[in-house]
Order: sequence, then structure tokens, then C-alpha cells
Amino acid sequence: MTQSRFDSPEASIDYMKKVAVARSGFSNWLQVEPLVVWQGKSELVLDLRPEMTQHHGFAHGGIVGLMADNACAWAGASLAGDVVTGGYTINFLRPALGERLRAKGEVIKQGKRQVIVRADVWAESDGADPVHVASAQATIIPTGRTQQV
Repeated sequence: MTQSRFDSPEASIDYMKKVAVARSGFSNWLQVEPLVVWQGKSELVLDLRPEMTQHHGFAHGGIVGLMADNACAWAGASLAGDVVTGGYTINFLRPALGERLRAKGEVIKQGKRQVIVRADVWAESDGADPVHVASAQATIIPTGRTQQV
């Protein structure tokens, strides 16, 4: 696996907040918070709000999917630069009921034209054990572009 494209873990988080979150209407509206984007790994968290749920009160599958997608893309971006998602498959394991979602991504294989990444998503609530709610695998495509901060 190639070294991180960033000089430090702090530089990667700063970049992701300014580019991947602030310039993405959906991630910005959701207030997705990158915690780790470094050397092929990512971790992000999202505080759940009522408008992010479905009729049973669980986090909507689209929100869980966004967390898995972002975890995959951001892990891939930490190595490959600017990326887009070529496709992903997600398995919903349990209802996502909690105060927040946490997703972690890890690059499985980096190639020149694609990066294969897996991610897991957990629902969390204070005072309770995290619940593993989804697993995903994605094909992430480097764009070859450089995004300026």
C-alpha cells in the first residue's frame, strides 16, 4: 500500500473538512465529522437527528449508506487523491437505532485505476455497546484531479 498523500493526520482531517464535507451539500447538511483519514483508513461520525430517520425511528438506509460510502471514499482518497465512488454493495445487518453513527473504512487493494475498500457502520448511544448495523465494499475511482483548499 502506498503512503498517505497527506503530510500528517491533522492535515488530512483539515483537508477533508474543507473539501469533502464543506463542498458536499449532503455531507455538510448532515454534519458528517471526519475523525481519521490516514494511510488507507478512515473513521467518521454523524450525530443522528429526527429528520434522518425512517418511519420506525431507525436511521434511514440512505444515511447508513452515505456513511459507508464516505468511509470507503475517504479511506481511498487518503492514498489516491481526489476520488469518486464507482460502485458499492452494502449489507444492512440490524436496524440503526442510536444517537449517532460511526463508520470505519479500510483500503483492501490499491491499483492505478481503482481502489477497493471495505467499511463497517455502527449505531452508538451513550452508555450502551455499539451495534454493528452495516458492512459495505466499494470500488473507488481516482479522478486524477487536484482539489485546492
